[in-house]
Amino acid sequence: MSGGTYRVIGTRPIRHDGADKVTGRALFGADVRLPGMVYGYVLRSPYAHARIRRIDTSRAEKHPGVLAVVTAADLPTGPDRLIDLVEGTLPVSYARANVLARDKVLYKGHAVAAVAAVSRHVAEEAARLIEVEYEPLPPVLDVLEAMREDAPRVLEDLRMREFGELTDKAGNIGEHFRHVLGDVEKGFAEADVIVEREFRTVMVHQGYLEPQSATALWNQDGRVYIWTTTQGAFSAREATAWILDLPVSQVRVTPMEVGGAFGGKIRVYLEPVAALLSRKCGRPVQITMPRRDVFEATGPTPGTYIRVKMGARADGRITAAQVWMAYETGAFPSGQCGFGAICILAPYDIPNVLIDGYDVVVNKPSTAPYRAPGATQAAFAAESVVDELAERLGMDPIEFRLKNAAREGSRRADGLKYQRIGCVEVLEAMRNHPHYRAPLEGPNRGRGVAMGYWFNIGWYSSCTISVNPDGTVNLVEGSVDLSGTRTTIAMQAAEVLGLRPEQVHPVVADTDSIGPTAVTGGSRTTYATGWAAWEAANDVIRQMKQRAALLWEVDPEAVCFEHGVFRSGDRSMTFAELAERLEETGGPVIGRGTVNPSSAGGSFAGAIVDVEVDPETGKVTVLRFTSVQDAGTAINPTAVEGQMQGGSAQGIGWALNEEYYWSPEGAMLNSSLLDYREPTALDVPPIETVIVEVPEPEHPFGVRGVGEANIVPPPAAIANAIYRAIGVRLRQLPMKPSAVLEAIWSKES
Repeated sequence: MSGGTYRVIGTRPIRHDGADKVTGRALFGADVRLPGMVYGYVLRSPYAHARIRRIDTSRAEKHPGVLAVVTAADLPTGPDRLIDLVEGTLPVSYARANVLARDKVLYKGHAVAAVAAVSRHVAEEAARLIEVEYEPLPPVLDVLEAMREDAPRVLEDLRMREFGELTDKAGNIGEHFRHVLGDVEKGFAEADVIVEREFRTVMVHQGYLEPQSATALWNQDGRVYIWTTTQGAFSAREATAWILDLPVSQVRVTPMEVGGAFGGKIRVYLEPVAALLSRKCGRPVQITMPRRDVFEATGPTPGTYIRVKMGARADGRITAAQVWMAYETGAFPSGQCGFGAICILAPYDIPNVLIDGYDVVVNKPSTAPYRAPGATQAAFAAESVVDELAERLGMDPIEFRLKNAAREGSRRADGLKYQRIGCVEVLEAMRNHPHYRAPLEGPNRGRGVAMGYWFNIGWYSSCTISVNPDGTVNLVEGSVDLSGTRTTIAMQAAEVLGLRPEQVHPVVADTDSIGPTAVTGGSRTTYATGWAAWEAANDVIRQMKQRAALLWEVDPEAVCFEHGVFRSGDRSMTFAELAERLEETGGPVIGRGTVNPSSAGGSFAGAIVDVEVDPETGKVTVLRFTSVQDAGTAINPTAVEGQMQGGSAQGIGWALNEEYYWSPEGAMLNSSLLDYREPTALDVPPIETVIVEVPEPEHPFGVRGVGEANIVPPPAAIANAIYRAIGVRLRQLPMKPSAVLEAIWSKES
């Protein structure tokens, strides 16, 4: 289905949302203003683990300017059921408990109550008048400690799901799964070299600049209207409806522009609370999180413990790999370990594999996706071992990876057999890049490489296209635009319709105005919603062929369309000319498209990085960075390059600086952008990009999602570069100066 010469695809048009973004006219979550609107503030737990013995809201309710106070007692109760939260299913009782704690608080920052008042300051002042009596409990903060049978219980009713079946095993393990391919013991027996190592990573945050903000109006007719910062209007609608025990048709969600998300704005935190406050006070209520709450009460990525054992023959062929991985899910199960297990060995064709994975709850914020959720931690472990194997065998690290690279027909450990993939092409582009061949001179400098993978998702999308009399079209879609996807979707429609990108006017609609569309995540938007736009555009062409046939008095099958022109015999008419005559041929033309791909072609990414390490301070400086990724078909190369650069920059921060720093009591001690060390322009060099194009065979234009795989290889590549600079391998993230110094001192002693 893919392939061909395109007129629009592959060009670099101006983004449709560009003017509003650069002039400040774009409306974000906190920009919502409604008549009679008041403001909310959420009171949060000072403890990581405690029973709630009593909540007294009377003083807050009497405070001047206060209009409403809510607690978990205002949430509905009833039969429990599983709800889909994109990264996994979760009982609705857990979703409610994360929004407002009922019996126990499970992490510092857990929401306990909320106040609506005439101003944010009054609401905050009143919230501090709420008296909460806590019975502190010992917190469990480490994934391995949490797995012990005598560990404090985070969720009393949690039972482990093992190998797909719910068991009666109580504890902090939410799930244990296993992937088996071949015979791992036989594979290790065939190996000439075996490397086994342990790795640790800690929680990090997505680091978006815009905090969560939600405005809700519980109207007199019973409908709930929500304006929010979300990655998915429909997922926010459904989660809010489930938590409030409402039919989904009673909730209307309008997505605002999003100031960064990266997976962290899929779950709902404020929407149900604002809705409850609105119902009580009869006015719209807006809640915007302070930065501290963003860190302490939204979803970071899991901390992990991963053990990797890998063996290879002397000729460089990997014979076996065994992985044991445990992921912190925070206070509630999340399922990200499963994603990590899919991705950890995905770049390689290994005949014998055994993977055991564990999702483990701890007294930390409930985790959420962060750009290829679970995969970056997994690649840090696996790619470090792959690099060490290559060194032990005396092989070039890229040649070793090429010798074992996954190809069409290779089978992943979870059972999937690859169709056409671009793993080999990415590695060849890395090997042939001038960066890899350039000399690297000077002491304490090293070069590292790594591979990464994200499987991408399909899921459902909807799109409509209406034709204007002037020959332009209006495109309505349901995918929240995080990274310029209005433009990449419009470009696919323009390619079909023979129009220029600026002749397509895209709009992201609310949940009442477009068909159901899944979340903007999983690298699915340009792929799936672009496919829906392709369907809608072809529907437009089909209808307009019928209109041309009416004018020319021929069968519709006799009308052809190419490059914006309809033809039949010696007669022709441009798209604009026919659009002008729609009224006389039957009225408006509106095309529609819906798709629901069950899967999507994965994307492979590679990184080449040069570093310099100061042995006196442990500081690591990134000197040069090259990102290589298979985009399938690059709809808008500028947007693809931006995704590659953005993911790489975040990967650099994850590798060297970023971490949740905890007190022994479970309090985050660096919950501000001053103390949480994100990379700045001083930390990140210009990132070179190489787009590889191996078209995805199922997609009309060969698209592969590109938003996520690029964050996966940087930490491993940097770790491998540090080893070549100073001769020590770091097996924990972040590789901050103190960790580097400790590794150097350990080597010297």
